[in-house]
Amino acid sequence: MISLLSIVAMGFFLGMRHATDPDHVIAVTTIVTRQRNLSRAALVGAFWGLGHTLTIFVVGAAIILFNLVIPPRLGLSMELSVGIMLVVLGFMNVAGFRKRSPAPATEHDAEGLVHSHPHAHGDYIHTHAHVHEPESHPHPPTRTPLSALDRTLARLTVYRHIRPLVVGIVHGLAGSAAVALLVLTTIHNSRWAIAYLLVFGIGTIAGMMVITMSIASTLKIVTQRSYSFSRKLEIASGLLSLAFGLLVAYQICVVSGLFTTHAHWIPQ
Repeated sequence: MISLLSIVAMGFFLGMRHATDPDHVIAVTTIVTRQRNLSRAALVGAFWGLGHTLTIFVVGAAIILFNLVIPPRLGLSMELSVGIMLVVLGFMNVAGFRKRSPAPATEHDAEGLVHSHPHAHGDYIHTHAHVHEPESHPHPPTRTPLSALDRTLARLTVYRHIRPLVVGIVHGLAGSAAVALLVLTTIHNSRWAIAYLLVFGIGTIAGMMVITMSIASTLKIVTQRSYSFSRKLEIASGLLSLAFGLLVAYQICVVSGLFTTHAHWIPQ
C-alpha cells in the first residue's frame, strides 16, 4: 500500500511539474492570451492535458509492454513536430495581432462624435468608426469574423477545444519516450508502470489547468488597467513562441543532425 501511494503521489506531482516545461507554457500561452474567462481558460488547459495524456499513455504503454525501441531519427522527428507547432502558433498570434491592430482615431473620443478605438462584440475585439451617443455601428454585432466562424462551425460543439487538444497530442509525442524510459528504470512491474503513466497524465492536466487559469486571470487584470499593454503581451507571446520554435528546430535539425547520417537523440 505504501509503495502504491508513493507511486500515485510521485506520478501526480511530477505530472504537475511536467506541465510547467517552457515549451508547454509557451504553447498554451499563445492559445489562451485572448481568453479572459477563467472557466474557458481552464478548459483550454484541460484539453491540452487530455491530448498530452492520451499520447503519453498510448505510446508509453506500448514501450513498456512490448519493449519498443524508438529509432533516433523517429524520436527527433517527433520532437521536431513540437518546434513546427510552436512556429505555427506564434505566426497565428502575430498575424491575428496585425489584423486587429487599432486604426488612429478619426475624431476626439467624445460623446456624439465619430471616432475609432478598439471595442468588443462579445469575444471579438476590433476597430472601426462609430459613435456612442446615440450608439451607432456600421454593422450589427453578429456580423464579425468570430460570429461567422461560430455559425459555420456551430455543429462542432467542441471546435474551440480542438486546437489545445491537438497541441497536447503533439507535445505528448515528443515526451512519451522519455517518460516511459524513466518509468522503466524505477518501476519494474508493468501494471504499476502503466498506472503511473495514467496518474502522471492526470497531474499534467491539473497542472496545465492551473497554468491557463493563472495566465487568463493575470491578463484579465492587466486588460482592465491597460488594454494597450495587454495587446503587447499578446504579440510578445506570439514572437516568443515563434523564436522558441525556431530554436527547437535548429537544435534538432542542425545540432542533433536529424537530416544527416549521424543523427543522435537522447529522450528528454
